[in-house]
Amino acid sequence: MQIQVLKSKIHRATVTESNINYIGSVTIDEDLMTIANLIEYEKVQVLNINNGERIETYVIKGEKGSGTICLNGAAARKFLPNDLVIIVSYAIMDFEEARTFKPAIAFPDSKNIPIQN
Repeated sequence: MQIQVLKSKIHRATVTESNINYIGSVTIDEDLMTIANLIEYEKVQVLNINNGERIETYVIKGEKGSGTICLNGAAARKFLPNDLVIIVSYAIMDFEEARTFKPAIAFPDSKNIPIQN
């Protein structure tokens, strides 16, 4: 049996920009992507803590060390600068493998700089 489990999470990042004139996606600082084990064009869910909105989109790599979390295209109408978000992706794996799998989780500070654990 295969099940879907949490693979990656960026917990409580701050939206830095929203760009309605871009074709779509979420731009994420490369440092956060690395810690959360996300790759460019990977499908993610973005959950808005401030207003409850949830969207699915894909990741665009942002400048390393920039702290960028930018919602693009239609999502820019639902996510505004300074909103807090959780960004998650999932993986499908064998049930037994899932029992011991540990997701990669990034905890950014208020400027989206990763906090060292």
